[in-house]
Amino acid sequence: MGAGLVGGMGAGGAMAERTAKVESPCGTCGGVLVRQVNQFVFVQDGQLCWDAEGGCVSCGTGWCEQFGSGETPEDIRGPLLAEHGPSRLCVTDPVPSLVSVLKVLREVWEVSLPRARELAGELTDTGLVGTLAEMEFLKIRLRSRGVAAEVRPAGGPAPW
Repeated sequence: MGAGLVGGMGAGGAMAERTAKVESPCGTCGGVLVRQVNQFVFVQDGQLCWDAEGGCVSCGTGWCEQFGSGETPEDIRGPLLAEHGPSRLCVTDPVPSLVSVLKVLREVWEVSLPRARELAGELTDTGLVGTLAEMEFLKIRLRSRGVAAEVRPAGGPAPW
């Protein structure tokens, strides 16, 4: 799908997709093995999904390595952050109810109530940082509970 942000919905009903490629030597022929990792919000069922596939540009060996939803494995998440940098999610208006924020954080990350309170504090202060797809997914979930939020590159100044 390309190495950038998909504007709107992509070919598979995905939005906020990021792709990264990792090269290594092919174990079969010694050529260049390219592993492509992806993370995206799948619009149809509102899931945060990820996958990985690979192939050798020399001998043509290829495979679909893994696919899943929910928490993204670090061997997929790491290359995405390295290539694209982190994104920051922050609320843009006063939070109508902290309970709404806590519910979303506990549902999405399955954290304890004290940890959800810590994360809610970060969210309403400096913002939460993660991959673009993770932050867009959380933004969608927050907005469904009436909490306005925006996603920006983490490196730039916060507009709020």
